[in-house]
Amino acid sequence: MTSRSTQKIVHFSSPFALDGFDALQPAGDYVVNQDEELLEGASHLAWRRVATFIHLPAIAANSLTRHMVPVDPAVLENALQKDQEQP
Repeated sequence: MTSRSTQKIVHFSSPFALDGFDALQPAGDYVVNQDEELLEGASHLAWRRVATFIHLPAIAANSLTRHMVPVDPAVLENALQKDQEQP
């Protein structure tokens, strides 16, 4: 099976919380990876997301350690939307 990984940067203007995270995360830019696999037998290219990860801490944080944490993509999108709605 063919797979691919895409990467994007998301921005939070305010501190945010995600389900399953113990602590509030500070505002900033975060790297998000999405792993996808090719759907076999489709008449056109189609990909299915199989995992989403957010890199902690934020890009600008001065930290010697970084780690990727699995996150539900719907929860992440909801948190980003709430962040954009804040004044």
